[in-house]
Parts: sequence; structure tokens; C-alpha cells
Amino acid sequence: MVQVSCICSSRVANATLRVLHWLFLDHSAIIHQIKVINVSHYRKPHHAPPLLKNQQRKEPLPWCCPRPSDDDPQSADKLQAILDSPSYVPAIEDVHFLDGDDARGLRLQMDYLKADRLLRAHGIKHTIVVFGSTRLVEPVAAHKKLEQLRASLLKKPEDTEIKRRISIAHRILEKSHFYVVAREFSLLVAKAGNGPRGSDLVVMTGGGPGIMEAANRGAHDGGVKTVGLNITLPHEQYPNPYITPELCFQFHYFSLRKMHFILRARALVAFPGGYGTLDELFETLTLIQTRKIKPIPVVLVGEAFWRKLFNIDFMVEEGVIDEEDRDLFCFAETAEEIWASLKDWYQRNNESFVVSEESGSG
Repeated sequence: MVQVSCICSSRVANATLRVLHWLFLDHSAIIHQIKVINVSHYRKPHHAPPLLKNQQRKEPLPWCCPRPSDDDPQSADKLQAILDSPSYVPAIEDVHFLDGDDARGLRLQMDYLKADRLLRAHGIKHTIVVFGSTRLVEPVAAHKKLEQLRASLLKKPEDTEIKRRISIAHRILEKSHFYVVAREFSLLVAKAGNGPRGSDLVVMTGGGPGIMEAANRGAHDGGVKTVGLNITLPHEQYPNPYITPELCFQFHYFSLRKMHFILRARALVAFPGGYGTLDELFETLTLIQTRKIKPIPVVLVGEAFWRKLFNIDFMVEEGVIDEEDRDLFCFAETAEEIWASLKDWYQRNNESFVVSEESGSG
């Protein structure tokens, strides 16, 4: 025989018996072994445990106060030595510990998590990432720098180093219009959005000066949110002042910074730049080529600069990339051309800049 015990209220007990009678209709002998204990027969306590209205106790616990020094005058010094010991610092507050080699995994996680959590909190879903040289300043600043060098050369007409710097300053001035283009492009993005509270499509940069400043500045001109992903370096450096304060981040690792560039990117716009720009550009092209991420439009601004910097046709002819890899990017010169290229890419692919849900590339 099987004995079943059930501790419950009278209403639940009666319902339980009906179900059991139905289940064991052909086994009436089993029913007699069923024992239902009605909890209503048990006496309830007269008083419930009192509620604790606050965290403070009326009487402190023994460990809430230092040990009295009556029988050991040196106990206070001994206690202070313990409190001052690096081992007593909580791990989460121990900068020396967190900066150690064996805590690298933790740092990587935190580098990713902080930015991700805050971007989500601010509703940042999609971004247009803008890269470019930190040295390409606005035309007024570029012209001022050139004039300063010319004044220096008047004092030292034979100084070859000043002559070299003047030559570079000329080329920087020639490319300074890209600052204007980047600013105008970001303003177009801002006008296409949902105003100051819009976060579906925002401009994201590396947070520095030059082209990055121009891109953040254009979004700032439009009164919308804009993101800057800065990086800690061995020397002092500052973010540009046009980033939305709550959306300016400082990364320890370049790798995690680049991951956040890509995670929400709906397009990449690369202006003339140096090693950093090339690093970010070619990594993105590699991820698209290998389909590690879903393809996105890549626009290189300033065709003459880029064609002189690297020869895509030569790479195809040498067999180091495929013919189809020519189409991973396109060229543009003006803000309007950049914006038109991006919209055209999504139209040809029957997609939208902004989508409600994405599986993500992980």
C-alpha cells in the first residue's frame, strides 16, 4: 500500500482529495491510505516577529569598537598597522591588486562592462563611427599655426627644421577642410535623428581632437547625444569638449575600445589619418571580409589621400585579396556625399539604418 500525507488548508485538502479520487478511481483501497492534515487545526503564534525599522542596533556588536587598550597599551598601534596593511584593503578598492598581471581578466571584463552598461542605460542602439587624424584641425587653427612657423623662420632663415615643419603645416592646412566636412556630416546625422532625446543613431568617435572633435562637435551643434571612447595613455591627454558628458568613456585596453566601436556600428566613416585610423579601419575591413561581423558600409573621405596611402588595385593584382574586396568600401568628398552613400548602401541591401532588434555579432 502507498501512504500519502498532505499538510495544507481545509480548502486545499478537499480539492486534493477530489483529484486523488479521480486519479485512483479503480484503486479505492489506496484512497483509504491517504492522510490529509488540515493546518487549520494547528495553533498560529499569537505574535509575528517584530519588523526591524532600520539598520542600526540599539547595542553595538562586540566587533564594532576597537579592543580596549587597558591591559595592552600597544594594541591601538597594532590595530592601526593591520588597518594600514595592503592586505586589508578590499579587493575591489585595491588599485595595486587590480593593476596586476593576474587580474587582467577582471580588467578586461570591467573595461567592457562599464561602457556597455552605460550605453544601454542611455538607450544607445546604433552608431555611426567616425575616425580620422587628431592633427587635422579646423582651418583657422591650421592657418594660425602656419603663420607662427613663418614668423619663426624670419628669425632663423636657415633653420631646416622650421622649413620642414612649414612644409607639413602647408599640407595640414590643405586638408583642414576635412574638419569642416566631418562637422557638417555629423550635423546631417543629428538632423536625421529624433532630436535631443534621440538615441537610435548617434555619432561615435575616439573622443580626441582633430577629426574626432569635429564629428562630436557637429552632433553637439545639432543638440543631440554623441559618444566618445577615449583611451588611457602613458602621457596626459584630454577628451574634446563636445562629447555628451555621460557618454564619454576612458578605456584601458585598445581591444575593448575597438570592440565597442564595432558592437553598435551601422557605418564607418574614415577621414585621412595615421596609425590609429589605419588600425581601426583595416580591422573593420577584416571583420567584414571574414564575416565576423555583419557587413556595414565603410566610407573613405578624401579619395586622393587614400589612393596614395594604399593601392587596392595592386593588392587585387598581387592576389592577396579578392576582386570582391574592392567593394568593401567607397569614396566620398563632402558631407552630403557621405550621407548619400550610407543611405544608398542600406537601400540597395533592403535594410534600414535603425532596426528594432538585432541578434548582434557578439
